[in-house]
Amino acid sequence: MPPSTIRSVLKNKIVLIGILSLFLSFIFLFLLNNFLLFALFLIVFIILLAYNFIKITRKLYDILGTRLMLFVTASVIFLFFLLLAVLIKGSLTILAEESLSNLLFSSTWKPFSGEFGLFAVIVDTLIVTAISMLIAVPISLLSAIYIAEYAPKKFRNIVRPFIDVLAGVPSVVFGLCALLVFVPLIRDDIAPFFGSRISSGFSLFTASLILSIMVFPIIISLCLESFNSVPIALKEASLSVGATKWETIKKVIFRASGPGVLAAIFLGFGRAFGETIAVSMVIGNQELIPKSLFGPGQTLASLIASNYTEVSSIPILASALIFVAFLLFVVVLIFNLLGFLVLRRASKRWKY
Repeated sequence: MPPSTIRSVLKNKIVLIGILSLFLSFIFLFLLNNFLLFALFLIVFIILLAYNFIKITRKLYDILGTRLMLFVTASVIFLFFLLLAVLIKGSLTILAEESLSNLLFSSTWKPFSGEFGLFAVIVDTLIVTAISMLIAVPISLLSAIYIAEYAPKKFRNIVRPFIDVLAGVPSVVFGLCALLVFVPLIRDDIAPFFGSRISSGFSLFTASLILSIMVFPIIISLCLESFNSVPIALKEASLSVGATKWETIKKVIFRASGPGVLAAIFLGFGRAFGETIAVSMVIGNQELIPKSLFGPGQTLASLIASNYTEVSSIPILASALIFVAFLLFVVVLIFNLLGFLVLRRASKRWKY
């Protein structure tokens, strides 16, 4: 501390009382042998000194707070690399036994026979994710447009809380509803309508439907935030030159909120690609290359969920499942990086 600060500390009555408390604490300890009073006065001294120290050195307090926030942020980044390192280390056992090409391009998953081909599971994952996004994106965009631009204010205020609640519903609840509603509906009505007479209802299409419903509230909420952030002056300027409501939405609102809409779609993809419990409950859990959308299948996430009970007894199976988790991690990471590049490019192009 500089000398001026030391002088201000000595002149401060709080510090003098603290020093007196420290002096009394040692008297009670060494002369009166009273440990309780020693601890009491010592605590008083520490509290008073800390209070005065923080009060006098506010700049130092701000520096410490900044360093603490930096440490917390660095810890979050460290957790990312720690997770990546754990997944890589856990995958080394299966990579030592099987070649990467055999793991990725073999369609036979029979872990008890030593076969760990993931090609069929990867194909099922891509199909389920693609179909769910094809269903979810148009419906979510149209819903967000209606709520933001066409719906009456009273209706808008009623619908928004329901969308937010739907986004927070546990995935197991969606899976249970799919078991009770979608599985019999697809088995008895939809699959026979498309010529599939032997579908049990546990299928890729069922998983795609429930995933699309789970993605709805995420995309709608983020699109609404993007649409509502567009300045009113832009809308009024478009309408004032004779543009219709839909032309304003298409040429102005979509252009101004384009990066936000893309971000909503990317987040929806991440939710659909990595969803586990709801998909595992309705997809059929069979590692097969699909011959029909109404046949059973398996995704990477549901494969982990359906085989976790055998992990402790078979180390190589545990390593194979960790490798599956590593694949999920890498795919989502790559997609997020691509999304970041697309968003940055879109932000430069769609300026208003």
